Amino acid sequence: MNILYVTSEAVPFCKTGGLADVAGSLPQSLAANGDRVSVILPLYQSVADAWRDRLHFERYTYVRLAWRSLYCGLFSYERQGVTWYFVDNEQYFKRPELYGYYDDGERFAFFCRAVTELLPLLPEKPDVVHCNDWQTALVPIYIHDEAVREEFYKSVRTVITVHNIEYQGRYGRETVEDLFGLDAGWFTGGTLAFDGDVNLLKGAIVTADAVTAVSPTYAEELKYAYFAHGLESVMQMVEGKLHGVLNGIDMERYDPASDPNLTANYSLRRMAGKAKDKAALQRMMGLAERKDTPVVAMVSRLVSHKGLDLVCETLDYFMEKDMQLVVLGKGDGKYESFFSWAQAKYPGRVAVHLGYSESLAMQIYAGADLFLMPSKSEPCGLSQMIAMRYGAVPIVRETGGLKDTVHAYEAWNGAGNGFSFTNYNAGDMCYVIGEAVDLYHQKPEAYKALRKRGMAEDFSWARSAKKYREIYDSICK
Repeated sequence: MNILYVTSEAVPFCKTGGLADVAGSLPQSLAANGDRVSVILPLYQSVADAWRDRLHFERYTYVRLAWRSLYCGLFSYERQGVTWYFVDNEQYFKRPELYGYYDDGERFAFFCRAVTELLPLLPEKPDVVHCNDWQTALVPIYIHDEAVREEFYKSVRTVITVHNIEYQGRYGRETVEDLFGLDAGWFTGGTLAFDGDVNLLKGAIVTADAVTAVSPTYAEELKYAYFAHGLESVMQMVEGKLHGVLNGIDMERYDPASDPNLTANYSLRRMAGKAKDKAALQRMMGLAERKDTPVVAMVSRLVSHKGLDLVCETLDYFMEKDMQLVVLGKGDGKYESFFSWAQAKYPGRVAVHLGYSESLAMQIYAGADLFLMPSKSEPCGLSQMIAMRYGAVPIVRETGGLKDTVHAYEAWNGAGNGFSFTNYNAGDMCYVIGEAVDLYHQKPEAYKALRKRGMAEDFSWARSAKKYREIYDSICK
């Protein structure tokens, strides 16, 4: 099977979030099964020269977008069994950031139109075009539109993956013709219309042959108003083609036995290095260097849906326990101010780094004993998987992928790989944190067994790739 994966970011070329990790790993796992896999993404300014020097110029063409005719260059690079294609247009992509510009709608409409018009020019016709989030949502729509006139597109099947339904690509109704170059019937007929606006993600969900969410629980949650940000009726309508596929992590990249960011390496069978990483983290962050005190860590964007209100509400209560707290992240000013205040209130016990550093993040995963993710919503989450891989026992709220990957500790038989609570409630979170800290202090052997089970979990992409391949087969019959 020939699969084209369409994404707005991918590791190791460009990254703002978890989508880049998915796009950097899933295609390789699909290719490992013998399929021909390509990935196409914009050639951003942030793609490093070290990568640019390896790119091969394929061709150039001109892409039609409504009344515009725009230059489009195509570059390629072969890496780990996958062909990577880069769409070049400096007017749209030679900018410091990947997103956040007033013309993002036009930028990614160009990218989607370029992908659609480049399909006949690729070495092999794709059987499946797999798109991700609103930035690529116009691809299934354009392919559906072209199939009415062009025989080539009639057999091309499309998939759209929803990584976070909060971001939908909503624009004024006048953009249908003037900006996106589509007939007004796409709006008046209802495909793109939503609450009086154009909604690109909705259009892709309706037109794609399959819709996937990044965990089974998230796929179910999207049918309810609390999680769907208005699109619950649309998700209910497409229930028959909706699939939940749990994301994985790159087990080679996230490996404490070989991670160069760590003070000391370690593995499930040789754990001595983890104690050294904990001591190094405590020194690095200005915490009291105590091996008998559990370090609870958070590596997160400091935004509301990460459950930080619960932490703000109960910090003084759970800090009554013998524990230390490390926080790495940036985001809303009110949370940054709160954690700065907490650090000042609990010197030597609370340490905060406002910003993001990949190397520091990995040192935190390695040095932490417990990892806190009290998210209000979490489509999949990668941090809890990475934490378990590095021997930090997760404490999570049961939502999205957190519920699918973290199974609560059962004191009566020792089962589970972490701690969890169901309701979005500060008291429940505080109680579970207390349970985890008490287990660490009072039943060290039970804690170590819990940690080992987490480290032994298989979060590789092989399982996910198999599921996606089954979905591709079902829509290509």
